[in-house]
Amino acid sequence: MQIPLDKVYKMTPDEFRKHAHELVEWMAGYMENVENWPVKSSVKPGEIFDKIPDKPPQHSESFDSLMRDFNEIIMPGITHWQNPNFFAYFPANTSPASILAEMLIATLGAQCMIWETSPAAAELEEKMMIWLKELTGLPSGFEGVIQDSASTATLTAILTAREKATNFSGNIDGLEKSVILKVYCSEQTHSSVEKAVKISGIGRKNLIKIPVRDDFSMDPEKLREAIFHDKKNGHVPCCVVATLGTTGTTAVDPLRAIGEICRENDVWLHVDAAMAGTALILPEFQWMLDGKEYIDSFVFNPHKWMFTNFDCTAYFVKDAPALIKTFEILPEYLKTRTRGKVNDYRDWGVPLGRRFRALKLWSVIRTYGVEGLRYKVRNHIGIAAELSEMISKEIDFEILAPVIICVVCFRYIPAGYNEDQINVFNENLNYRLNDSGKLYLSHTVLNGRYTLRMVTAQTNVTLEHVQKAWLLIKETARSLIS
Repeated sequence: MQIPLDKVYKMTPDEFRKHAHELVEWMAGYMENVENWPVKSSVKPGEIFDKIPDKPPQHSESFDSLMRDFNEIIMPGITHWQNPNFFAYFPANTSPASILAEMLIATLGAQCMIWETSPAAAELEEKMMIWLKELTGLPSGFEGVIQDSASTATLTAILTAREKATNFSGNIDGLEKSVILKVYCSEQTHSSVEKAVKISGIGRKNLIKIPVRDDFSMDPEKLREAIFHDKKNGHVPCCVVATLGTTGTTAVDPLRAIGEICRENDVWLHVDAAMAGTALILPEFQWMLDGKEYIDSFVFNPHKWMFTNFDCTAYFVKDAPALIKTFEILPEYLKTRTRGKVNDYRDWGVPLGRRFRALKLWSVIRTYGVEGLRYKVRNHIGIAAELSEMISKEIDFEILAPVIICVVCFRYIPAGYNEDQINVFNENLNYRLNDSGKLYLSHTVLNGRYTLRMVTAQTNVTLEHVQKAWLLIKETARSLIS
């Protein structure tokens, strides 16, 4: 039996105001005290799941009861990425300016798929991409669009490259009778490239992983050899993915050398700068873009290191008409009088639905200003350099990769143990540190060596946080031996 419509719960404006003010107090308190939370959640698998009722409530429950369960059930299972002692993976930064803008975005609830569904969203996005293009030093002819993640942006690039390589027949006829397409990346490239090649229909076996040099950057001569070999066998080189700041070590692929090879062979060059791209706002890091005239598409994530909360990925392309031709579909219900006069961004990528992400960028850039952004990014890089010096002074630790931006790769090397034993020591050290709740590190494997990674790019991290973490790392490592 249905309950009467007037009995269905509806939050009144006054109730909303009350709870919204309570939430803002909670949010401000969290930001003030996030450092006091254990960085990594210590719950066991299934622990949160078992505390949530098996069936949804039949009748409305109060917002107060929801918040009580949020604090008692959900918060113990949160890993605190905004804690300045979070040194794992990559930064997933936010900031007060971004959070406030996200509140506006959620309140408006705008669906920004085409210009007419929110003209301000489309035009602010267009302007923000111009701002980012100029800030990072990308070529003036590039056009940009905001994607949800670098994985989506890379898929977008590979699909566009596929269509150009097949003269736009892939979308029409499929790839079954097509020539074999090849995509190239380094052995250190992010796993999203492999996923994109699978989704695109090109096939994982047609992704060629190029060996790296001693600094873990792509070897351009090995790339040249691989492309020559594939062309000799009748295959079509479709796309090369170069990386500025690989996930494991932040290695920077030699863009000019790779770009020249792509130009000689008419191959699409996509550049993945997901995290390191933010460093391009610093004049002293513009060297990473040497050879930018060869780039066909480029991606970086303001939601990593530019203090804009997830999701907000900046994707740039030299040939916007090719991008649009790859993705556009025009059903009757999306036809408008403004088509062709404006940017309908739903034609610039995979999803139809789009959030008003540009508002976050606008808020962050205006609040910090260019010099404020540069100060914070430069400070994070300086902290990594100081950490590297601290590690280098210890005879029982070693640096395993060049320190370029904000990632330091190192390991503990106690005397008298073989490589296998040292790998086990470092794996146990990683677990011991993370289980302490005092900091959070992640790892990679470099030349068979279990490697600890420390990322010094959380929004509010200071040198003091890193010094304290390094002291704990040394003490914990040496206690494993004693």
